[in-house]
Amino acid sequence: MLSVIVATHESERTLVPTLAALVPGAMSGLVTEVVVADAGSRDATAEVADIAGCRFMIAEGDLGSRLRDAARSTRTPWLMFMRAGLVPEPGWMAAAESFMQAASFSERAPRAAIFRTASDQASPGLREVLAVLMAMLGGGDRSAQGLLAARSLYEEIGGHPAGAEAEAAILRRIGRRGVALLGASARTVA
Repeated sequence: MLSVIVATHESERTLVPTLAALVPGAMSGLVTEVVVADAGSRDATAEVADIAGCRFMIAEGDLGSRLRDAARSTRTPWLMFMRAGLVPEPGWMAAAESFMQAASFSERAPRAAIFRTASDQASPGLREVLAVLMAMLGGGDRSAQGLLAARSLYEEIGGHPAGAEAEAAILRRIGRRGVALLGASARTVA
């Protein structure tokens, strides 16, 4: 149902908590595979991915190219993009399932979502709109918000564009009305 793609580079320490947060999703069947899209790390990133049962891909090029290549290697109807160090908080699975179900049954519903940050969780509304806009414009920490997207949408917009700013660029391609905030937050570990 959901393939998770984790972008890494020299990420052995930050990859561990990210993968640990995904274990319940794998055990429930929500997460069917995790692909680690690495930029040629020389630390133990590959070993961490292997121990966790992830598929490890070394991809040359910028972040956008790595993410797009990893997405093309998967077959599930939903994709979740994260960077090593992004840790979804408890409740992320129910929020993701609820979002995917709503998007699947409504042509008007957004088909992409980002995680809430801790400040977004406290009072949605205006903060929600501002968080999406900041992520789209390159403000704030886009890597702390990840991206959950329907494969059909991802392919329709051509995937991640090339470049280091691929995370903000793909959100701009989707558009403000096409991106929602998930009902779960994520935190970043260093």
